[in-house]
Amino acid sequence: MSDHFNLPSLNALKAFEACARLQSITLAAKELHVTHGAVSRQVKQLEEQLGLQLISKQGRGIKLTDSGLQLYEASHHAFSQLHSACAELRQQQQQAPFVLACPGSLLARWLIPRLERLQHDLPDLRLQVITNTGDDHNLQHADADASLMFLDQACPDNMHAYILDSERIGPVLSPRYQYAATFSNASAAQLLSEPLLFTHSRPQAWPQWAQAQHVAATDLRYAQGFEHLYYLLEAAVAGLGVAIAPEHLVRSDIANGRLIAPWGFVQTSANLVLLTRKNHATQRAQELAQWLINSL
Repeated sequence: MSDHFNLPSLNALKAFEACARLQSITLAAKELHVTHGAVSRQVKQLEEQLGLQLISKQGRGIKLTDSGLQLYEASHHAFSQLHSACAELRQQQQQAPFVLACPGSLLARWLIPRLERLQHDLPDLRLQVITNTGDDHNLQHADADASLMFLDQACPDNMHAYILDSERIGPVLSPRYQYAATFSNASAAQLLSEPLLFTHSRPQAWPQWAQAQHVAATDLRYAQGFEHLYYLLEAAVAGLGVAIAPEHLVRSDIANGRLIAPWGFVQTSANLVLLTRKNHATQRAQELAQWLINSL
């Protein structure tokens, strides 16, 4: 059985390979962005570990010994292969689609109206959108490179959150709702007598808003509940009652007159974020995050 041998440090091998290839410690130090002394120490350490002289001085340059030439050929080949493999992997990643997970309501009411412009502005992203199940905002879909969501908790240590905007929520209703005309100058307390629509996935939304408006949450009257925010907003558009929703998801409905927001919106502790695993916090994720911020 052969004795176990620990490979020299990668930094020492890189320093030696650069010296041998450039025939100069000074040029190797410049390429590696370290000092001349640091390169000399790395090469000396390598020679001591191997018990061999690898280079000798020749005028202002260096000359490889027979052992040095043998190690250079092996190390240069190895580093070339590593460089090629990393370049190929990087190219594969750039050619692969960037998979973005998004809750259905956020996808339908916020992202889809922006998709054509996004794909035009970031064609190399090759964006592929998938939906999270329901509105439960899974922190990271297993098949996704990133998730777009409202996050109201601390970002896990293994993830990175690009904060796009703060969340604001407020009551919305159809202008065709039977009492809509009386709400133009109404106080928040007037909602205590109205049927309030809500989602089962976020029952705390109405109490949050009530607290911000100094209204007793226990006095709120709940009517129909819905599994998904998308259905909740469609019910509000149909005039079935007053719903509560993030401003981002109803901004276009308010602009085109499908909904009104007589009481405005209040900020919550949540943020609209692009969430990635830290090892997926790539340049493409950064570019997407910046684009989304600019599109707000």
